[in-house]
Amino acid sequence: MTQPAPLDRATESLLAFWADAGVDAMLLDAPVDRIEAGKFIPPKPPEKPTLAAPRPAARAPAGPDASSTVLEARRLAAESPTLEALKEAISAFDGCPLKFEGARQAVFGRGAVDAPLVVIGEGPGAEEDARGEPFVGRAGQLLDRMLAAAGLTGRVFITNTVFWRPPGNRTPSVQEQLVCQPFVERAIELISPRMLLLVGAPSAKSMLKRDEGILSLRGRWFEWRSEDGKLELPAMPTLHPAFLLRQPGAKKKAWGDLLTLTERLDRPDRAS
Repeated sequence: MTQPAPLDRATESLLAFWADAGVDAMLLDAPVDRIEAGKFIPPKPPEKPTLAAPRPAARAPAGPDASSTVLEARRLAAESPTLEALKEAISAFDGCPLKFEGARQAVFGRGAVDAPLVVIGEGPGAEEDARGEPFVGRAGQLLDRMLAAAGLTGRVFITNTVFWRPPGNRTPSVQEQLVCQPFVERAIELISPRMLLLVGAPSAKSMLKRDEGILSLRGRWFEWRSEDGKLELPAMPTLHPAFLLRQPGAKKKAWGDLLTLTERLDRPDRAS
């Protein structure tokens, strides 16, 4: 039997290295052609079918030019010498899209024409749309009771930021409020009140040009300015009575706002 050739030092060193590395077998049970194995390229996994990119949705046709519509509203408002004339101008105005989205009629305002306080809400609801007056539904009845309890009966004029009922009682859009703004400002100018009560977030945000929520704005005094800068009045935002009907626990906050406003309105020196 032939004896194996003695290992040289290089080979011994290499075997010792492999042993330290954990190699315990030099041969496999079956031969492997390493050259052919190196040529093997595993198949790619089946590709998922690619979906066509969705086509961009077609844009809705643009509405009327807001700037020209606002200019027309300003012209009509400026030409109205009385609240009754202003009410007729609003009814004839075709620049607000809400007029053609199911509203029965324009809903302008109600109250004293020389009121020291103007209350401005969001927009007409179903009851208001049917009767042609703002705040005559359940929320309006609650508002009237609160005003009476604060001693303000007969001392307020009530209106909204828009004069037609939004479909489904949704919140009026900024553009809808914008085209109605000249009429709101003209009403304030004709009534010449000493302060404003802004009821609900849409009213407060629109009139004050602020982005905070109503819970942040309510109970605080702000200075309202007309678009032309000629009118400036103290204004207080408060919670909408419709919200109070859903959240009776918040009535205390709204009542506190109203008392604060009434105290300032009734100061003997008439200072604002």
